[in-house]
Amino acid sequence: MLDFAWLIFAFPAVGALINLFFGARLSKNAIGWIASGAVVGAFAVAVGLLFGLLGLDAEHRTATIHLWDWIDVGGFHAPAAMLIDSLSVTMALVVTGVGALIHLYATGYMHDEERFQRFFVYLNFFVFAMLILILSDNFLGMFVGWEGVGLASYLLIGFYFDKEDSTYGSYADAGKKAFIVNRIGDFGMMLAMMALWTSLGTITFEGVFEHAGELGAGVTTAVCLLLLLAATGKSAQLPLFVWLPDAMAGPTPVSALIHAATMVTAGVYMIARTHVLFALAPGVMATTAWVGGLTALLGASIALAQTDLKKILAYSTISQLGYMILGVGVGAYAFAIFHLVTHAFFKALLFLSAGNVMHGLHGELDINKMGNLRAKMPTTYRLFAIGALALAGFPLTSGFFSKDAILLTVFDSNLLLYVLG
Repeated sequence: MLDFAWLIFAFPAVGALINLFFGARLSKNAIGWIASGAVVGAFAVAVGLLFGLLGLDAEHRTATIHLWDWIDVGGFHAPAAMLIDSLSVTMALVVTGVGALIHLYATGYMHDEERFQRFFVYLNFFVFAMLILILSDNFLGMFVGWEGVGLASYLLIGFYFDKEDSTYGSYADAGKKAFIVNRIGDFGMMLAMMALWTSLGTITFEGVFEHAGELGAGVTTAVCLLLLLAATGKSAQLPLFVWLPDAMAGPTPVSALIHAATMVTAGVYMIARTHVLFALAPGVMATTAWVGGLTALLGASIALAQTDLKKILAYSTISQLGYMILGVGVGAYAFAIFHLVTHAFFKALLFLSAGNVMHGLHGELDINKMGNLRAKMPTTYRLFAIGALALAGFPLTSGFFSKDAILLTVFDSNLLLYVLG
């Protein structure tokens, strides 16, 4: 199955291209099913990669699949290659699995929209870009995917570009805000790549990690600080979290995809992927943990003061991402990714349930104007309650196990951070 790993990119790419060039001739149902089927196909490939990985020797469950020589100029070499290991496959399963469910939901949710075709082209492209980010075997390939999800988020957050209201102002400006704030973090990632190439002469993960010990302490610290800056942008951490609440201007399925399976998880993944570098910079690790801890507290505190349903969920995402960054900051990489996975499912559930509420209340989002929905929408009520309990870390829910695993590690590392979390 590993020989056909490239198909995981092909499915969403082909889905986007079919709807882009032929969507005008197709019915809305056909467009939705093509887009959804493309992501379901990518999920099937991800499952195949999982079994292919399990078939390898337990001590060597990693594979690099060379696709072609992408850039080879002078001494600069950047192949188009895939890194298949437990981290990338886990992320691929989340992106395609949760993404497929959101696509299926969106076929009904967006059915009455005029720009239905455009929406699903953007949505497939979003998944495609995220897969490039998580499966590339080098920093440049990751950066291409990194910029791709930034572009897709701009297009989808500003999907209602001709709309304005008192909650979000100009919806087009909300998309611009997300794009511009993330450019600050992207600049950090570019500088980090340049520093690694200048110092080591390679940008492949294997090459960088193999020679990481040759970097001076100052260079390692600078590179990790720049990567942390990139993560604070994508994963909405202090001080670059300001774009995420306004991202709620996009359609609700977009909010679910950004908050659950794509965009905001990229920063957490990137730090987990480059943990070899961060381990050599303990000062940056401590900074990462404090950024995550403070963001977790701030996000939860701001959420308590909101009355807009989607903004409450948005700030709760900022808080949960803070827990993940806190986890990687204390070296609990496995637990941070565990929380990323559980959060993807219960946050997608919460956003899609919120979409049901919006439809039922004709677009109303003010929780002060809601009431008796348990009687009117019993199924949505039950699903939302399950998601809310997981978000709160209620015992025996998925959020309880993943969040408490992080906090237990933090307790052993730093008591003050534990109290903060």
